[in-house]
Amino acid sequence: MRCRIMLIAKYNSTMNTPTRQFALQAACALLVLSLAWPYFGMKAAAIPWAETSLVIGFLAFVVASFTRQPIWWRFIHAFFAPLAWTVAQLSIDPGWFLLAAILLLLVYRGALTGQVPLYLSNTETVDALEKLLAGRQFGRFIDLGSGVGSTLLPLARRFPEASFVGVENAPLTWLFGRWRSRNQPNLDWRWGSLWKAGLADFDVVYAFLSPAPMAELWQKAKAEMSPGSLFVSNSFPVPDVEALVVIEVDCRPVRTLYCYEL
Repeated sequence: MRCRIMLIAKYNSTMNTPTRQFALQAACALLVLSLAWPYFGMKAAAIPWAETSLVIGFLAFVVASFTRQPIWWRFIHAFFAPLAWTVAQLSIDPGWFLLAAILLLLVYRGALTGQVPLYLSNTETVDALEKLLAGRQFGRFIDLGSGVGSTLLPLARRFPEASFVGVENAPLTWLFGRWRSRNQPNLDWRWGSLWKAGLADFDVVYAFLSPAPMAELWQKAKAEMSPGSLFVSNSFPVPDVEALVVIEVDCRPVRTLYCYEL
């Protein structure tokens, strides 16, 4: 049964990959253009690209909704073609697009490779985590996908007797976080994939990721974490698993901490 659940989670995660979303958008564009070109060709008229891009966006939104894609993907599909046409009218030098793509890859690599965008935690969330940790005996804390250290660095300063580890795989955010934590002796800033990070030695494992990897990450946590250790997910619960404690953080936007004890 456990293997079946893992396979289903893996299948659902794969079905929502960026590659599949690109294929969906491309299929809709090809379908609309395969009808538009003959129609306007027989009329000896130019294709009205503005209207055509809107039709492509509408069709992509319908298909994404019909296939039950996450809500953000539906709106990305709806606006991608119209925005692409709009930007094309601005006659921007292609070099700027290349530079933007490189910067996005350096900062948002997790969103492209693992559907994990960059989230920055606020002070209220850090305060809530401090209260949670103050009521437990813990020695080692790891943040999976630690971004620029907006959670890890203040916690390391507030608990100088504990050991903290951050794992990040986006080059620019890792570099910035490494620079910020350079003078924090109890904080180990690591480059790498969260899937390769061993969890057995940690009393608390924290993650602020996205809904996509949660089922698979929970299986990793159960397989590696020690009995009595705590897994905390910010905003995204583990599917079909009841949390031991749920903490509603009083902030805007509202954050929820889902705490699972192994």
